[in-house]
Amino acid sequence: MSRVSDSARSQPPSRPPSRLTAWLARAPVPVFTLYAVTMAFTTYFCMYGYRRPFAVAQYEGLHLLGFDLKTALVISQLCGYALSKFLGIKVNSEMPARRRAFALILFITWAQAALVLFAILPPAGQLVALFLNGLPLGMVWGAVFSFIEGRRSSDLLGAGLNCSYIVASGAVKSVGSLMLARGVSEAWMPALTGLVFLPLFLAAVWGLQQLPPPSEADVRARVSRVPMDARARRAFVARNFAGLFALVFAYVFLTAYRDLRDNFAAELWIALGYSGAPSVFTVSELPIALTVMVILGLLYLVKDSRVALMVTHLLMVTGGALIGGATLLFDAGALSGMTWMVLVGLGLYLAYVPYNCVLYDRMIAALGLVATAVFLIYVSDAFAYGGSLGVLLYKELGQADLSMLDFFRGLSYAASVLCMLCFAVSAVYFRRRMRSAGL
Repeated sequence: MSRVSDSARSQPPSRPPSRLTAWLARAPVPVFTLYAVTMAFTTYFCMYGYRRPFAVAQYEGLHLLGFDLKTALVISQLCGYALSKFLGIKVNSEMPARRRAFALILFITWAQAALVLFAILPPAGQLVALFLNGLPLGMVWGAVFSFIEGRRSSDLLGAGLNCSYIVASGAVKSVGSLMLARGVSEAWMPALTGLVFLPLFLAAVWGLQQLPPPSEADVRARVSRVPMDARARRAFVARNFAGLFALVFAYVFLTAYRDLRDNFAAELWIALGYSGAPSVFTVSELPIALTVMVILGLLYLVKDSRVALMVTHLLMVTGGALIGGATLLFDAGALSGMTWMVLVGLGLYLAYVPYNCVLYDRMIAALGLVATAVFLIYVSDAFAYGGSLGVLLYKELGQADLSMLDFFRGLSYAASVLCMLCFAVSAVYFRRRMRSAGL
């Protein structure tokens, strides 16, 4: 694995730049950042219109393959999504810039077609439909993030992009709940929700396509980002294995925790006494998204990537501690259900969000190695969603009599302790790596 030299340059665009692209290349950093984060946020926000709407339905009284139908549907989509992450290690790492927009449109078209199948097929066919729905969606993040990584303002861009799925998950559920309240069937609600988001998605993808490639100043600050072949990927992992293992291990638990909170949010809110309030899905997530965006966005002020990498680890440890601490207070009766859900959500996303924006982007810059953050994100995701599936199966097969709320509380403690330990190990490892490299 070679270190980037001062002569490293970003790849030239494959087509003549449009007037908007040329203007963005000359625009001040704040203007460029505002435009880029708006397009990236909107694109990924709309993706959730194809992934999460089915989760707001209860499918009460329906069973399949020994599971209640909703659990079976969640598992099916999760299998497709997990496979998509493994495919994404290759597809997204090797995808040239000129194909990103086309790939995004293809992924969403495929996902929407699967939701139409979900609407017209019987329950057994619906399992297949949601597997097919998850199969392309797992690669959307990589295509979007590839537009914004490796830039001087990537911390701000990544923070804004990550807010999209925090807000979108609740917003999509609110839209789905309103459709159900107006008489749309549980089968057709996901497909109709997807159609609502399609025009905005297409406009945002067009806007992303207008972004210029990273400038020479971006390359000097954050290292050149180029597609990675299999040999380059293996070399990077081998060189940083111990630290990456600790991070991925923690990410497995964080993803399982996030997915359980997300997929069964309706059940958790009902158990906490908030039934019949569609707005709770959105209202509870807004303060989390804004807080995380501000905190991670402030990392932009830390110019030294070595320092930023350690600060990121500290934020992640803080997030893990907040999950456990808030749950202790809730169990002691010191917090209301709403406050507890907001605080554990804040802790979750303080620990989780850095993986998908600042953590790997800063790691590459701190170590001075040529790589892509998208590759590392997909390595983490590929294993993490397998962990989500394992936790869900454990709940259904080993803790079937335990309520979802009680299971979630127990998982909160486990995720808190394990993640704090892994983050501490990772911080020590990469600190030593930087010292041994003379950085």
